[in-house]
Amino acid sequence: MTTVLITRRIPATAMEKIAAHCKARGWELRQWDSDEVMPRDALLDQVRGVDGLYCLITDRVDEALLTAAGSQLRVVSTMSVGYDHIDVAACAARGIAVGNTPDVLTGTTADLTIALLLATARRLPEAIDAVKQGAWPAWRPEWMTGVDLFERTVGIVGLGRIGAAVAKRLTGFDCRLLYTGPRPKPETAAPLGASYVSMDELLAESDFVSIHCPLSQATKHLFDAGAFRKMKPTAALINTSRGGVVDQEALYAALARGEIWAAGLDVTTPEPLPPDHPLLTLPNCVVTPHIGSASVATRRKMALMAADNLLAGVAGEPLPHAVI
Repeated sequence: MTTVLITRRIPATAMEKIAAHCKARGWELRQWDSDEVMPRDALLDQVRGVDGLYCLITDRVDEALLTAAGSQLRVVSTMSVGYDHIDVAACAARGIAVGNTPDVLTGTTADLTIALLLATARRLPEAIDAVKQGAWPAWRPEWMTGVDLFERTVGIVGLGRIGAAVAKRLTGFDCRLLYTGPRPKPETAAPLGASYVSMDELLAESDFVSIHCPLSQATKHLFDAGAFRKMKPTAALINTSRGGVVDQEALYAALARGEIWAAGLDVTTPEPLPPDHPLLTLPNCVVTPHIGSASVATRRKMALMAADNLLAGVAGEPLPHAVI
């Protein structure tokens, strides 16, 4: 019997679509009916003999899982844009299609990046805590002062879809925009007025550095102690890409010593970040729990796109949103 496995609870619109499709064709539908991550041993057990796997970024799809699944597996569909949790090469070697959800979360994640920029610049979490804790004094000229975002220099590391969407939003703040990456992107940068510079120049000149590159061997710990030393002591780092791009021990040291002014992180290593992590002791570090794509509309769209990839792959049809 054709079988599909969904590794978590997903938005109802996508679940209903998959369930109806499976029922109409007599397919078996398995689901880990929980908001919690499926334990690894349960995942390796449940994936045996499935034809299609619908997974999340918390599910590691590697050689061990593919071996456990067996030769029936036709498609791995992830409800995410990023797919560094999937061994794509191993899937390709087995003829397994891999699908993701590109483009859909661009605007939502760009909005969250702007929110982090403003929250970090204007010290919003500190200010809110002061109100709640009864530490709001009479008006003082220099109490809770932050820095301006408007007319500042913002360096964007990775001018892809999300980086470009962030840059577009920042034009409304009259920011000077710099970007870096493997190569210039004049067709994207020109309408934004963004200038291509080296990484060192970007770090030296930016008041805010916003990370939008994928995690790879080349970008792992791209932001290390050396990078922080090249930044302005008044600069802030924003990361809405992947936690592994930043060396968090080096970031803690740079923030604690005042080598950089602040950081705003929506992604960390690990996730969830333990509540006793040193970064969470710092007033100049704003951390949100990987909510870049967390709008109701966007998560529903992501779930449906992943459902479409799953159903197409199991049926042996081309994936609408294929990685391979």
